[in-house]
Amino acid sequence: MMSWKGFALGALALGVSTSAGAKEISPQDYAVARAEIVNLSNRLMIASDARDAETYAATFAKDGVLNWIGGIEHGREEIREAIAEWRSRIAAPPADAKSQPRTRHFVLNHDITVDADGKTGKGLVYWFALTNRTPQKDVQLLYFGHVVEYYVKEDGKWLFSKREVFNESLENRALFYPDLGEKDPRTPSGS
Repeated sequence: MMSWKGFALGALALGVSTSAGAKEISPQDYAVARAEIVNLSNRLMIASDARDAETYAATFAKDGVLNWIGGIEHGREEIREAIAEWRSRIAAPPADAKSQPRTRHFVLNHDITVDADGKTGKGLVYWFALTNRTPQKDVQLLYFGHVVEYYVKEDGKWLFSKREVFNESLENRALFYPDLGEKDPRTPSGS
């Protein structure tokens, strides 16, 4: 009888067989790398919402690059400082508060390729943010976009070597995104 782990790895291998990077490393190695990379993305978003610039920056390689709506940050320390400053703009609740409005960031649709060396990779990830920081105190979509992520494995840990964040609700949106497979809609053939 096949164990649930064997079944899950087999199903995952079938599901990733079309991914270019998955063909060059074993399905088991890809599955582990993918899980660790998805956790890395989740850890970054949770740290952002918790206003934890240290943990956020620790998801990057020492020489990592963050290209986001706030600019381009080079290196873990510059990233930490930028995130700390950005998150400090959120007003603290009054001392007697029993709750506070929140914004939550979510990542999904990870399309991850792990290179043949098993130490680098690239991902395309969709993200969105919900907030209850509204006059009527309901939950609303705040922003959405995508991220082009580059990964490196250092000392047995996956980290971001670069993250290019596109907030498709703000100024750094584009007419089309070739990384997402989109074509120029202004041309008859869309190419």
